[in-house]
Amino acid sequence: MKKIIALYILISVFFTCYGQVDKASISSIKNKHPDIAYASGSPAQKLDIYLPDNYFQPLPVIVSIHGGAFMMGDKQDSQLDPMLEGLKRGYAVISVNYRLSDESKFPALVHDVKAAIRWIKANSARYNLNPGRIAVWGGSAGGYLASIIGTTSDIGVLEDLSMGNSGFSSGVQAVVDWFGPVDFLKMDDQFIESGKGRASHSDSDSPESRLMGKQITEIPESVRKTNPATYISAGDPPFFIQHGTDDNTVPVQQSENFYKDLVSVMGNERVTLMLLQGAGHGGPAFSSKENLDLIFTFLDRYLKK
Repeated sequence: MKKIIALYILISVFFTCYGQVDKASISSIKNKHPDIAYASGSPAQKLDIYLPDNYFQPLPVIVSIHGGAFMMGDKQDSQLDPMLEGLKRGYAVISVNYRLSDESKFPALVHDVKAAIRWIKANSARYNLNPGRIAVWGGSAGGYLASIIGTTSDIGVLEDLSMGNSGFSSGVQAVVDWFGPVDFLKMDDQFIESGKGRASHSDSDSPESRLMGKQITEIPESVRKTNPATYISAGDPPFFIQHGTDDNTVPVQQSENFYKDLVSVMGNERVTLMLLQGAGHGGPAFSSKENLDLIFTFLDRYLKK
């Protein structure tokens, strides 16, 4: 019964934060190419391409990665709406699905997103995309994936080249991480410290344990390999991290510590952390025009040189 209640709470939080029951505002977008397979191993391995109505030069690309505790969410749900603002600002927006934890365990989801990026580069001429100007952007589990994509372009074990387009790199030029978990084993202690969330991430049925296929406290070395901070190098792309100070799903300390780790290797000029006071796990503070202006200013700096 406790497990059922915990799962119900998790799903309720997800619906509240993201509105998964709602579709993204895509009906009015004329120039779109939905449900393109970027690999052939699973029905989940598909992406949608959205393009501005009129453009002439190759477009910089925003790769949108949905959240959902590694076990929910979809490339066409309303989490995509903030990224679609990029169409008005001269970006292509490509939303990806990936294998969820009920189908495959870590690192399958990382392999998937990297395969999608390689596919985008291999097919850039067909859609008039700039393969050298790609950003990844996601919230929660999507923020995690954006972060680990950003720090592991040179980590072979997190790349499955057999999925296709092996001649292309999965490296990107910018990362936007919205309140993504990073260090799974510290989440419960951080919630105990702050008193702002439920210390259940180390439970046997937690999203993180489901992703790993085993309770994370029993496999600490394997869990260390999931941490984007493990792989940081000086050549990693610039990061823009935002987190709500009242997030009761992913501790704000996750982003604070990740920021410190990035700065210690990359320097503070290419890493930004913004804490949104009073914000929770997603919500209007993130998708407001004022906040999106900040994000697109960051993206313009690195993708429109």
